[in-house]
Amino acid sequence: MLLNFIQKHSLTKSFCDTANDYYIPLANKLAKDYLQLNRQHKSTFFVGINGCQGSGKSTLAEFLADYLNKTFNLSVVVLSLDDFYFGKLQRQQLAQQYHPLFKIRGVPGTHDVNSLKSVLAQLKNSKNTNKAICLPQFDKAQDNPLPMKNGLTVTSGVDIVLFEGWCWGIPAENSNDLNLPINALEAQFDQQGIWRRQVNYSLEHDYQPLYSFMDIWLMLKAPSFDVVFQWRLEQEQKLAKANINNGSANGVMTTSEVNEFILFFQRLTIHGLNVLPTTVDILFELGSNREIIASRGID
Repeated sequence: MLLNFIQKHSLTKSFCDTANDYYIPLANKLAKDYLQLNRQHKSTFFVGINGCQGSGKSTLAEFLADYLNKTFNLSVVVLSLDDFYFGKLQRQQLAQQYHPLFKIRGVPGTHDVNSLKSVLAQLKNSKNTNKAICLPQFDKAQDNPLPMKNGLTVTSGVDIVLFEGWCWGIPAENSNDLNLPINALEAQFDQQGIWRRQVNYSLEHDYQPLYSFMDIWLMLKAPSFDVVFQWRLEQEQKLAKANINNGSANGVMTTSEVNEFILFFQRLTIHGLNVLPTTVDILFELGSNREIIASRGID
């Protein structure tokens, strides 16, 4: 199973050590926690996964889903906050309503949280209703959601949901911390702080209430925000390679565009690195090459 996963995702052989030392013990723990919960309540078990861009959230979630399904015969759904982004037109409307920076996807306020809440609630009750659940998908190359008819559908009761997102689990900042710009983007385009305050408001009032769906929290902690550029650039290069032959790579960013794009994420990424490590249930501390250098919570 492990070798097949490595080949399928074009991973290096070092992934074997990471999987054996950390991911498999984590999967075994999640299976145990789920079974304990299911004996008490016939309910889906939710795992929240936080990590900055390029930290390996998707790879971890996909491995866990594969392992839990094949080893424990569990029905596992992987969800990404990214798949709930608004499309270009809706973000243009947000830009007109609140601030021009909302035209760019990324921060809280640019996701369809009503759809997200509905999907989470349906999954929570999936073991009791067994109704088909449509899961949205977002095409980053086109910068728009895929038509719902092209999305994924879950047709049976779900045991475990792995929900990953770059800002998922991060609490709102103190209002006083929003007074000064954190980078050139805010200094130039958000001089009055309207954008960052609206982002913070949305995080507190729209996203934080949904955190209660999660039964357990995990964080892939980057060493600092400094690594995000390289990690995000690698993501974009993989996206370009995947789309090079199908004509849908027009939304793939250049190196300079990536450098500008990550500035949208800097404030909350740093905030998350500061506050989440002491609050999550499971922590994987990463080195500059995404290798795990320390862990907590899987023993």
